[in-house]
Amino acid sequence: MDANTKSRVGSAIRVERDTKRFGIARAAYTDPDILSAEMAGIFAKCWLYVGHSSELKDAGAFKTRTISGRPLIFLKDKQSQIRCFLNVCPHRGAQICRLREGSARSFSCIYHGWTFENTGRVMGVAEPETYPSDFSSNGRNDLVSVPRFEEYRGFWFVNFDAGAISLQDYLGGAREYIDVIVDQAEQGMEITGGVQEYSARANWKLLAENSVDILHVEALHPTYLDLVATNSKGQIKRGKMLGKCIDLGNGHSVVERQATYGRPIAQWISLWGDEAKVEIDAIFARLVKSYGEEKAIRMARYSRNLLIFPNLVINDIMSITVRTFQPKAADYMEVSVWSLAPKEEVGTPALSRRLGNFLEFLGPGGFATPDDIEALESCQRAAIAAPEAPWNDLSKGFDPSGKDDVGDTKDELPQRAFWRGWQSQLLQAGV
Repeated sequence: MDANTKSRVGSAIRVERDTKRFGIARAAYTDPDILSAEMAGIFAKCWLYVGHSSELKDAGAFKTRTISGRPLIFLKDKQSQIRCFLNVCPHRGAQICRLREGSARSFSCIYHGWTFENTGRVMGVAEPETYPSDFSSNGRNDLVSVPRFEEYRGFWFVNFDAGAISLQDYLGGAREYIDVIVDQAEQGMEITGGVQEYSARANWKLLAENSVDILHVEALHPTYLDLVATNSKGQIKRGKMLGKCIDLGNGHSVVERQATYGRPIAQWISLWGDEAKVEIDAIFARLVKSYGEEKAIRMARYSRNLLIFPNLVINDIMSITVRTFQPKAADYMEVSVWSLAPKEEVGTPALSRRLGNFLEFLGPGGFATPDDIEALESCQRAAIAAPEAPWNDLSKGFDPSGKDDVGDTKDELPQRAFWRGWQSQLLQAGV
């Protein structure tokens, strides 16, 4: 990061203590040099979500993903060990696996035919007699593993910095909220269905902000709110969301609040019928037995939007979604979304209710996502076209005389936590 970019990063946050204002320079969403600094100082240094254990059910299963611009193979090898390799042949750099997903005992490079076990070990090179006898010794021709690869509660992360802190330490206070989500399942959580993919012509940080922004829901998604109010015969109403938002450190944050809608675990609404009430009451009783009434109420009747810096969002709302977004340019990102559900729901009406909620609100064609994309793209267009208005305002709930670590559900504290983490990470990385 050159001196000019470092200066822009350092001045991207503006705090006015006397007026209690917290601003973000709109150039931070549009400057290609800042994106370059982010790719080197954030996406090459932080822990990034790559996939869930349940996506690799059997030995040999694999998924190919692009994380921080790097092509990866996320797989379960023949010994059922989950691994992650760079999808690059060590010979001349050609792509090893050209499929998005599948099952394979081995991989073969199309360019010169080098082959590899799904453990990464090289099996053969072209015309081996033309190389020294020890050419492939000491693993020097094996597939290249990512520098760091660690898991928490079924969520697998990569880090391209070999010297990074552990995933456990990085997640810090976010681990508790992952636990609250995962512990809802009796038999463990799994990804249900495939990935949903879409893109937005907006800076990736705008989606990070939006993912923990509760204030926008009533203004931006009134059609959905009116629909559920009608379908629930008035049981689901608009109003104050009881709860809080919390700065979890390292740029992470969460908004946890009382749910005003049905949750498959475990809040019934009349729209689902009396049979569903019996099922959901039984789920709640199981949670009480396992965790006590206080925690069961929190798990079942509260929802949460969890942002794990820089680009993982776990929404535990009317369904559970896992969302990542990869910056491709200062004004363009690609988004991937998965639905997460308890394994025991497979083949039951509970899963149908959950997936219906997922598609209806959070799917690419749902009531929320198109609205969100339009709003974010509008923000991006303005940031580019109107330099005379150079600042975004994130002052809601801001008191510079306090710690600014806990606030009301609709405060902009999570966004401030994100931006503080962003600035700290970039200045600390210094690349």
